[in-house]
Amino acid sequence: MISTVQSLNPDGKSFGTALWAVPLDGEPYRLTRSAKGESAAVFTDAGDVLFTSARPDPTAKEPGEEVPALWLLPRAGGEARQVATRPGGIGGVRTAGDVVVFVSDVLDGEESADEEKRKARKEAGISAILHEGYPVRYWDHDLGPGRPRLFAARLGADRLEDVRDLTPDAGDALREGGFELTPDGTTVISTWRVQLPKGESRTELVAIDVATGERRVLLSDEAHDFTGPLAISPDGARLACSRDRLTSLDVSAYSELWIADLATGQGRAYAPGLWPSDVDWAPDSSAVYIAADHQGRRPVFRVPLDGEPARLTQDDASYLGLNPSPDGRWIYALRSAVDLAPAPARIDAATGEIADLLSPAPRPEVTGTLTEVTATADDGTTIRGWLALPEGASAASPAPFVLFIHGGPLGSWNDWQWRWQSWILAQHGYAVLMPDPCMSTGYGQEMIDRGWGDWGPRTQADLDAIVDAALARDDIDSERIAAMGGSFGGYMANWLAGHTDRYKAIVTHASLWNLDQFAGTTDAAMYWQREFGLPGGERYSLLSPHNALDKITTPMLVIHGDKDYRVPIGEALRLWWDLRRTEVDAKFLYFPDENHWILKPGNIVAWYETVLAFLGQHVLGQEWKRPDSVA
Repeated sequence: MISTVQSLNPDGKSFGTALWAVPLDGEPYRLTRSAKGESAAVFTDAGDVLFTSARPDPTAKEPGEEVPALWLLPRAGGEARQVATRPGGIGGVRTAGDVVVFVSDVLDGEESADEEKRKARKEAGISAILHEGYPVRYWDHDLGPGRPRLFAARLGADRLEDVRDLTPDAGDALREGGFELTPDGTTVISTWRVQLPKGESRTELVAIDVATGERRVLLSDEAHDFTGPLAISPDGARLACSRDRLTSLDVSAYSELWIADLATGQGRAYAPGLWPSDVDWAPDSSAVYIAADHQGRRPVFRVPLDGEPARLTQDDASYLGLNPSPDGRWIYALRSAVDLAPAPARIDAATGEIADLLSPAPRPEVTGTLTEVTATADDGTTIRGWLALPEGASAASPAPFVLFIHGGPLGSWNDWQWRWQSWILAQHGYAVLMPDPCMSTGYGQEMIDRGWGDWGPRTQADLDAIVDAALARDDIDSERIAAMGGSFGGYMANWLAGHTDRYKAIVTHASLWNLDQFAGTTDAAMYWQREFGLPGGERYSLLSPHNALDKITTPMLVIHGDKDYRVPIGEALRLWWDLRRTEVDAKFLYFPDENHWILKPGNIVAWYETVLAFLGQHVLGQEWKRPDSVA
């Protein structure tokens, strides 16, 4: 197996990526090493490895732009060589036989003039992007001026040959999409965004003939998006994907496994109630393996074409990166859990027995214990979550308590977190509750419906119930408590600040504050408008945390990155000003160069040091000391 592994660079200020080989019966070893890093690795039929990297080409007379190119690492050994480059870089790659399909950004107009246009823009100092559609940004990056297209080529002796543009008319249809190549290399299956009136869109799946570029619509439905994860059966006859219901004021989110015939497009839903996070086929094409959230875990399920789905893994772990062996005996995957960092594992396809493989990245050890907690909400629904307890917590020495609220809101605390790491707080003596309230995935559609269009009140009622259950334990201090959340969890942190005074401190990260303001500035306004209605509607006023500003008395730590386009910085700036003008005890940890996630090593340290200092002051009663990292 090949895995991309991220590690700290020697400068200690950034992370880098490299490709590692993970033998099935030996020690992992590193395959690549460059300052620019490597990603998107795929095997050719001959066993060579194709990957993308912005590393310089040692054979080039003049260095080009630092954009990802396509490289080939020979199976027999030796140095990697560059086999293709594009002015707009190369992204995702798929290969079958001698066919290679990849995605690359191209400026509007003739593909042959792309390089000259980019050079002219650079020399003229032009960074402007003229948009005629929506969206214009995505998570942490601007869209344009280039637009993604799919290219097909053949593997040659030294370079890719016969490189052809398969989608010259794609426009914005391939933005942030996904694609797969049939096993015989004849057809590309790709997502295709269809622009609708008033800024709306939906996503179809199309089939593109590699030889001719001819495109036909494979799956389309006015009430659904067809999206990834995508997987084509080994016999080339069927496609497995996710079909996501388009939401509205009264129609909640719903996702299902959809399997369709590649020739006719005829298909149906399988495994109702299981939202597919990852999909791959059994080697004989008789069944699909999916990973899906389920009761605070993400097990692997086997979904036969002619039978009922069955849970294969029975442990508490979460799985991704499913990869069945060619003989059908094993499924290889990444295995992790709330208390277990990701590492490769082997699953017996017949029995579900699990064996961990040696990992290129040793798992960090956690100190403390993980306990499952349940409670009954006011409407009779069972609410469950995970409780991380620090070492030494007991009735004689109860631990201070922190509530962690997950983002989404569609999501679940079922996996290891590199960003919001509960075990760091546990090492500092805190008990950390990670609950799955309404709109959490893995508990059936009713759990989603309970909170749809009722974010604040319904979620708070669920959180109150499970917090009460946790605080009833004699090993937790029911007086020294705080609440934290990011994204939707930040929205709920803001909501709690204005609707309860039970917490001694509240940390709100990348949070929604003024819903009407947020709705028009986020990168995906059409998504939120479906649930909340047109800006200025009733739900905005009922559910916006900013309307309870006058009730906030709890000290708050506001955290936000300026490059966050999902929850724009305006939310934090408005929240910070509102807290200042009403004289709430608050601090603002601002990251000019970070996005929705805090990714740079130094900034991560500053994040945790500031959070711990803030909690120490207001929960533990310690004297405030400004952390050295932000001094």
